[in-house]
Amino acid sequence: MSKDEVFKNDIEKPYDFKFGTSVANVFDDMVNRSVPFYGEIQRMVAELAAAHALPGTRVYDLGCSTGTTMIGMNTMIPDDIQFIGVDDSPQMIEKCAAKLKEANFTRKVDLVCEDLNKSVTIENASVVVLCLTLQFVRPICRERLLKQISDGLVNGGVLILVEKILAEESSFNRDFINYYYNYKRRNQYSEMEISQKREMLENVLIPYKLSENIHMLRECGFAHCEVFFKWFNFTALIATKQ
Repeated sequence: MSKDEVFKNDIEKPYDFKFGTSVANVFDDMVNRSVPFYGEIQRMVAELAAAHALPGTRVYDLGCSTGTTMIGMNTMIPDDIQFIGVDDSPQMIEKCAAKLKEANFTRKVDLVCEDLNKSVTIENASVVVLCLTLQFVRPICRERLLKQISDGLVNGGVLILVEKILAEESSFNRDFINYYYNYKRRNQYSEMEISQKREMLENVLIPYKLSENIHMLRECGFAHCEVFFKWFNFTALIATKQ
């Protein structure tokens, strides 16, 4: 995979972070070096999806990026279940299609370029995955998206949510962020890279507290929210439709 050097050089005029060509080309390296235990999270997501995917239904990956999650689920879910990948970046969709082809992806899959801040079609779904995606949806649009997901799930269907979060207590939040930046330093990101990416994400990635996410899920028709992974300011949970 191509190495992430998007923020290696000084950027004179900071701009909001976008998933354009430069990011899509290095996304796999970026996310592996930026998200603790990313490979293990993907394995856990695939296992949970396989346990809840039902014959004759669909599995959605919202914010599918380069297709890593679908490739992981493909090894565990029967071939007769359709996958639908949605992303608002045409460059990510293009990269995803190429990566699925390279992985000899043979199951029925639809790749859709669609903005999750707007209306999204979810139908006959037994599993919906939001892997590091909801945090990029505008806060004012999140409840509507979760309600659309809930409405589109079959009875007993599940949402698998992976998010960057805020700590419940502000003093811990400062500590966790410091630990996270130390993690990025251990993965050879420079101080400039860390600083510039933080600045560009400031108005784009807006995390909630875990308690706020769970409350929102319950308000939107989900129950039995269970955390299956947590590392300082990252978490993953599964929620069942009521």
